[in-house]
Amino acid sequence: MASNTHDTDSVGTPRKPLSVSEAPPGGSACVFAGLAAAVLDGRGAVVRWTEAAADLTGFTAEEVCGRPVRDLVAGVPDALRNVTKMPASGRVRLRHRCGNTVDVVFRTTKVNGSAEVLVLAARAHVADHEHGTALLRALSPQDRITVALHDTDLITVQTNATPDTPDGRPVRPGTRLYDVLCDADAENIEAVLRQVLETGAPAVRRSLQVSRRHDPARRHALSLSAFRLEDARGRPTGVAALYVDGTHQLRARRLLDLAREVAEQVGGSLDVVRTAQDLADVLVPAFGDLATVDLAQSVFDGDEPPKRVGGGDLRLRNAALAPAAAGWPAGIRRGNPVPPLSDHPLLRSSQHGRTVVYGRDDMVALIGGPQSAEDFLPRDAHAVMVAPLYARGLILGNISVWRCGRSDPFAEDEADLMKQIASRAALAIDNARRYTREHRAAVALQQRLLPPATSDTPAAETAGVYLPAGGGAEISGDWYDAIALPSLRLALVTGDVVGHGMAASATMGRLRAAIQTLADLELEPDELLTRIADLVQRLAAEAPPGDHDVIGATCLYAVYDPVTRRCAMASAGHPPPVVLRPDGTAEAVGISPGPPLALSGMPYETTTIELEPGSVLALCTDGLVERRGHDIDQGLRRLTDALAASCRPDRALDETGRAVLAGLRNQTRRDDATLLLARTRAIPAQDTTRWEIPADPAAVCEAREWTSRQLTRWGLDDLLFTTELIVSELVTNAIRHGRPPAELRLIRHDVLVCEVTDSSSSQPRLRRAHTTDEGGRGLFLVAQLGARWGCRHGQNSKTIWSEQLIEGPR
Repeated sequence: MASNTHDTDSVGTPRKPLSVSEAPPGGSACVFAGLAAAVLDGRGAVVRWTEAAADLTGFTAEEVCGRPVRDLVAGVPDALRNVTKMPASGRVRLRHRCGNTVDVVFRTTKVNGSAEVLVLAARAHVADHEHGTALLRALSPQDRITVALHDTDLITVQTNATPDTPDGRPVRPGTRLYDVLCDADAENIEAVLRQVLETGAPAVRRSLQVSRRHDPARRHALSLSAFRLEDARGRPTGVAALYVDGTHQLRARRLLDLAREVAEQVGGSLDVVRTAQDLADVLVPAFGDLATVDLAQSVFDGDEPPKRVGGGDLRLRNAALAPAAAGWPAGIRRGNPVPPLSDHPLLRSSQHGRTVVYGRDDMVALIGGPQSAEDFLPRDAHAVMVAPLYARGLILGNISVWRCGRSDPFAEDEADLMKQIASRAALAIDNARRYTREHRAAVALQQRLLPPATSDTPAAETAGVYLPAGGGAEISGDWYDAIALPSLRLALVTGDVVGHGMAASATMGRLRAAIQTLADLELEPDELLTRIADLVQRLAAEAPPGDHDVIGATCLYAVYDPVTRRCAMASAGHPPPVVLRPDGTAEAVGISPGPPLALSGMPYETTTIELEPGSVLALCTDGLVERRGHDIDQGLRRLTDALAASCRPDRALDETGRAVLAGLRNQTRRDDATLLLARTRAIPAQDTTRWEIPADPAAVCEAREWTSRQLTRWGLDDLLFTTELIVSELVTNAIRHGRPPAELRLIRHDVLVCEVTDSSSSQPRLRRAHTTDEGGRGLFLVAQLGARWGCRHGQNSKTIWSEQLIEGPR
């Protein structure tokens, strides 16, 4: 019979032809989709053929009915080759009209009351239904993998999802995503599913952040994969979605990122408080809602913390808190001390190096009761994790991370991570503490080696300002000096030693002492720098083998004479000074710098300038005028402009120096900065006088008479006797042992200076004359009668001088 199989209901009413790809009312289409049926007679010929069979093989009922079923089989399997009756089941390949074959499995059953046999066949993959069922049964209990089947209206048909509600009830069929998720998240997921349903293109591992309707504050990470469901004719029947909960993986990744961020951002500073603040900033909000870092008070000063166990006053002080703008209770402020704590078991556990978690009741008990809790506990905090900062056998303090409101409680793996973070942070804070101690000691040494900040001499008023390096750099060997010289002159010095730290400070102290000694010899600036360069070479030779190349310095040495109003200076690789004239003009002095002091044997050149009274001479080190990416000329221009803007006659020099330094310093300066200011003075012409000495022994008497008249004119009659003796001895030596021309000069200020200059370069020597010696007592008398005496050499002359104190007002 060449027609499709028809069925009748229980009363014989014919139904329309039934294809197994269609589901009967109330049935499930997906169960019978693709199932083909045929009826064979007793000889094995096809007598009935369904539309599903035609879809499976491509042959219509008219082409198949009446033919043996063997004609449709492509290669009978060996197991079926010799059978005489229809097997109950099996697997064969059927021929397809297009020439291909179709691999099918089949089952047979006899029709009651007839010799005919009903054959049901389906593609071989349909036979894997049991495996698929087993897979679905395995996926169903998974709490992190959700499988959901949605119909074409995106209504949930079947799922293993539970919404994690307090009652734990599963999601029932017939619900929508809006019933489980917040509106915005449900809308986003439905948009993805609708696109899959319309286009047929699957969505693979779409990363989403969602919140459940019953707990909108918590965000969950999901990975969504979806594909369209179709019937045998390719018509969409719904969407299958696979939701993988990535919250745990996201959390693990977040903790790993936090550990990496701590490694990158904590420890970059050598300031204790800055390091603590960096740590607190990293932990919030990645690890908790609030964070504080409390350190032992001694750590702030660079000292080791005391070892304490138990409760009481632990002498801790807050170093950092985050976020700073949070509503902290009144007792928690940056810099505030931590209140005395009770002897709590968790406190002792923390003091032995373990990370602990306090519940709110534990915290209340730790700080002494509910009344203290109002001042020291965040209002909605439900847990705090405390990790000790343990490094090199010392507990420096602790980190406290608070979780408030509806935040999750702390987990065990988070405690392990906090222990690692605290260990790394403790090393960074201890490095900063040790640097603070060494830096403070080096600064103290440096400041002890520097002269008083201000001085007031007849030649000039001076003020020096020293600013240590910042940004974690060690101090270097910058220094300044103002040295009072004979004849009311003043030496001004600035220098910079190569290197940093205690070694640089020690080298600076040796160089400063050497310059002061050589300054007393009244050498010319170029000659003094030459001798200092030789000293630096000797220091380099004495240094350990690896430090030979790091011993060196630059220096500027200037001598100002208030009588001549001239300033002679020489530079050993040092920035030039800047001069501010009384009329307000400022400029850098054009000097010819020689090599740094590490190179001996090279000449230096003396430059001489004239300075009007009231001029300001500014000497500095390179830390004030050098910046990365800028040449020194730009720095000198900035210094010149700042000096012109800040310096006024009615303003104290030390105040001017601080203002100039504040305006020029770099916040991330990596080198010390030194500034020495000198406001020059001049000795009035009426306070100096000269007399040319004739080359005649009788001139000694004339010199005494001239001196007597001048002292009487100045009102210094009480110094007549001693001054006449000093002049007599000095003039006698100039006539007897020197060469003409010779000159006698008197200078009056707070001392009376008597100078005799001749053209001989011979060095006078003080010696003790024997009883029988006729001479040799002149310089001895000069030394006994005056406050001090000395000799200085010029290019073609020498000057022997003596000073006497003038008592009372002039």
